[in-house]
Amino acid sequence: MKTIKPLLLLFLLETGAVLNAQKPIVVSEDSVAFKTATYPGLIVSIPEVSLEKTQKSWIKVLESGTKSKVVSEFGEMTIFGAILKKISPNPVNIYSKLLSRDSLILLQVSLELKKDIYLEKATGEAELTLAKDFLKNFAKDQYTDFVKDELEAEEKKLKDLNDELDKLENEKSRMQKSIQSSKTTITTANDDIVLKNSEVTKLTSEILEQNNQLTTMEEGAAKEGKAGYLKDLEKQKKKLLNDIESSENKINKANKEIEDCNRDIPQNETQQEEVRVKVAQQEAVVQKFATKLETVKAY
Repeated sequence: MKTIKPLLLLFLLETGAVLNAQKPIVVSEDSVAFKTATYPGLIVSIPEVSLEKTQKSWIKVLESGTKSKVVSEFGEMTIFGAILKKISPNPVNIYSKLLSRDSLILLQVSLELKKDIYLEKATGEAELTLAKDFLKNFAKDQYTDFVKDELEAEEKKLKDLNDELDKLENEKSRMQKSIQSSKTTITTANDDIVLKNSEVTKLTSEILEQNNQLTTMEEGAAKEGKAGYLKDLEKQKKKLLNDIESSENKINKANKEIEDCNRDIPQNETQQEEVRVKVAQQEAVVQKFATKLETVKAY
């Protein structure tokens, strides 16, 4: 355990460094280029998410509440008559595109309020603030969903490790019970062998005596009866010897089970310790991602 703790600490520090490096969501005002011209617009950064999934979500948002459809051409999306009540009570035209940049996605958006009038401070500062909030919330939803998926994946890993540990613990318990059961079997079988050996000794003496009597008897019904009795004694002795052999086999089998379990239990305990370390590491990972999720939710 003395060597495990520093390794675990190093693991936690490395994991924490990776998670603490998560990027914020940033919304900024800037000119955005569409086709051959540039327009006033907004750019929002969405960390870590996939472009394809984000694009599907963005199109769904744009087409919500309107019969208009997004037209995509060369990576640029256009929709006329979009209904964004959180920004404007009137339908607006939206020009947007998604760009992949390192470990984040940039969503560039230009909103045309009226023909050739685009949303910026000069045309509507209040609406611009609403648009920033709208885009930030969209980005936050995408990032939140992404981190939720990350968290679920790490929780699945933790569950699998705990299941593995439970399996090992149950196997150790089974082996310990098997050892006790085998010991009981050996004790019972030994007692049975002692008892039956005693009966065999008595029968052997009885058979010898009866056999001596048989050799001195004259032919007739009495001798035939004695021979039949002697045959029954031999059958009883044979059954006892078979029972003793069966008990000896039980003892051998039980001893083999004890030997196997005593060999396997230390290996099982070593595996349990290894899995417990992995569980502790994975619990730390899950906690980091849970904290990451709460951080994103607070954006």
